Amino acid sequence: MSWQQRIDEGLAARRQADALRTRQCVEHGAGRWLIRDGQRYRNFSSNDYLGLSQHPAIVRAWQQGAEKYGAGSGGSGHVSGYTLAHQQLEEALADWLGYPRALLFISGFAANQAVIAALSKKEDRIVADRLSHASLLDAANSSPAELRRFVHNDTAHLAALLAKPINGEQLVVTEGVFSMDGDSAPLADIACATRQANGWLMVDDAHGIGVCGAEGRGSCHVQQITPDILIVTFGKGIGVSGAAVLCSASLADYLTQFARHLIYSTNMPPAQATAISASLAVIRSEEGAQRRLKLNALIAQFRAGAQAQNLQVTTSDSAIQPLIVGENSRTLHLAAQLRAHGCWVTAIRPPTVPPGTARLRITLTAAHEPEDIEQLLEILHAAC
Repeated sequence: MSWQQRIDEGLAARRQADALRTRQCVEHGAGRWLIRDGQRYRNFSSNDYLGLSQHPAIVRAWQQGAEKYGAGSGGSGHVSGYTLAHQQLEEALADWLGYPRALLFISGFAANQAVIAALSKKEDRIVADRLSHASLLDAANSSPAELRRFVHNDTAHLAALLAKPINGEQLVVTEGVFSMDGDSAPLADIACATRQANGWLMVDDAHGIGVCGAEGRGSCHVQQITPDILIVTFGKGIGVSGAAVLCSASLADYLTQFARHLIYSTNMPPAQATAISASLAVIRSEEGAQRRLKLNALIAQFRAGAQAQNLQVTTSDSAIQPLIVGENSRTLHLAAQLRAHGCWVTAIRPPTVPPGTARLRITLTAAHEPEDIEQLLEILHAAC
């Protein structure tokens, strides 16, 4: 089969299954409103959970950072791209989350890939929740270590896999809040099972950080655990972009030597680091607490309305409220109906989610108002 035949066949298969992904070019895609082709939609697809991407102080911090440092970092952090702005952000993150060290990465995908690739050896085993993010599972699959997947949030199955004989080390991998289902991992039980097996625990809290816990410290803080490795990303609750690995001083030194995504990538712009620092200040303030309270009230409003209408939403208490539809074609049809009535909701289909679980991934943010939730529920009631 030629390269072109392979490409044509792959695209045809996706089209046949109503699973072909497309990108929608929008004029504005974060916050309460999404604007496309001059039309305004209530935006229920953004991960900007606290509505901070538009916060004046954060926008101003980025502008001031660009005026001071320029538009880019100019190189890898190992060469010339590590500035005072990066150092101050790493120190603030470590202090906020209670770790000796933090290392910045250009994305959560890069951070997850870097840690797993740098740590794993052939004699090791990675035990991951089967619904973990693609960046985690892809990294584990491509590593030399053995990959075993435990049933979603099933700590008994996790413990059974960890009990199997192994010559090397074991790394347990999970998300704090799962990106497609919106449910939370039983982190305290997972941490206990990991400790009993003398393994390490790695938690990707992309969808929990900033949003839950005191001062927005995330899922691990809520469940009172400190994983060996904590991954936090800045493109969701924090409202910017990028990621960090929180860990021990020795592991940070090791990753500085062996994490290829860190060594061979241009560092994030210093202005971006400045904006993230400004976002942390908001998140840790009384304003941040009020934004979390508002978000939780909107989540409760949506869940009460969805249950009253017998909509097939998951048991999520997070900002992610998936409406499970099942068939790809029907999910696409419902998304189109919502857009026709002024609500932008993304249809998520396999292979992003398991077969037969195509869904509308509804995300709520502190930028929404109660009337937005009411309008969404009315349209869903009529469409479903």
